[in-house]
Amino acid sequence: MLDLSIIIVNYNVKHHLRECLQSIYRSTKRASFEITVVDNNSTDGSVDMVKSEFPEVKLIENCQNFGFAKANNQALKENKGRYVLLLNPDTVVLPNALDRMVEFMDENPRTGALGCKLLYPDGSLQPSCRSFPTLITAFFENTGLEKLFLRNRIMGRHRIGHWDYNDIREVDQPMGSALMVRREAITQVGLMDEQFHMYYEDVDWCFRIKKRGWKIYFIPLAQIIHYGGQSAWPNMPKMKIQRYKSRHKFFRKHYGILSEWIVRQMDLFGLILKTLYRTAIISVNSMNGNNHDKEYSRGSREILKDYYAVIRRFWEIWI
Repeated sequence: MLDLSIIIVNYNVKHHLRECLQSIYRSTKRASFEITVVDNNSTDGSVDMVKSEFPEVKLIENCQNFGFAKANNQALKENKGRYVLLLNPDTVVLPNALDRMVEFMDENPRTGALGCKLLYPDGSLQPSCRSFPTLITAFFENTGLEKLFLRNRIMGRHRIGHWDYNDIREVDQPMGSALMVRREAITQVGLMDEQFHMYYEDVDWCFRIKKRGWKIYFIPLAQIIHYGGQSAWPNMPKMKIQRYKSRHKFFRKHYGILSEWIVRQMDLFGLILKTLYRTAIISVNSMNGNNHDKEYSRGSREILKDYYAVIRRFWEIWI
């Protein structure tokens, strides 16, 4: 039986996908594996690239963008590895990372899911684990207290800001960018919930895995470079709205209708605070002759446009 089934959901990131696939073959020596690429109707030549350069890779071609959860489920129904790795296409697997993850899962049979250390392209740490979201963590996030006191064990709890990611630790939710899951855990909890078109499907999956008594761990010795958000950049306001919608679905599913309503109001309040903050920055910097401040101010204006677009859409949908 294969050790590992690797699933990569791709959408218009051909060059990253090529680099990702090359890195898997280059860095994985001990674990046996198969790779499935699920392409969500890319228009950048991704499918032709996989067919011509990686004929051994299983390829599922979708006629439309089905989202992250449904695309992963398509492959999960077909793959047979003892472990499954959800891997973003904008990643580079560093030497022995997947071998080490498989070894950890073999040595710790109660581990249902496993995350590894993610790095930015410059080699710096990319925080990749969080505690499950609650109304308390949503309050700290939307009031700005989480950002101000990120290293505080209470107000920074959701992002685990006090942790340096240098030790093996039991966690709630590693990012779905590189998430390894035990086949038995999937059999117990089921596939990813397709009501989450994009975002929070990995949070929901980890929540269900933990609820069934499995442990979820992070290990630092397995390392993967993650560029982050490459397929989402072209339409950031739409992606932000999708993130909020998925977040609210998560609260409704696991905490009830009242919790969903409360977190909606907190999220709108948080968006308004962020908009006021950016507006203040622009106002101050418009009177400042420093070139750096002017550049920062121009960036703030672009972000501010996104915030306005999100608030308008937020208001149309939920208010």
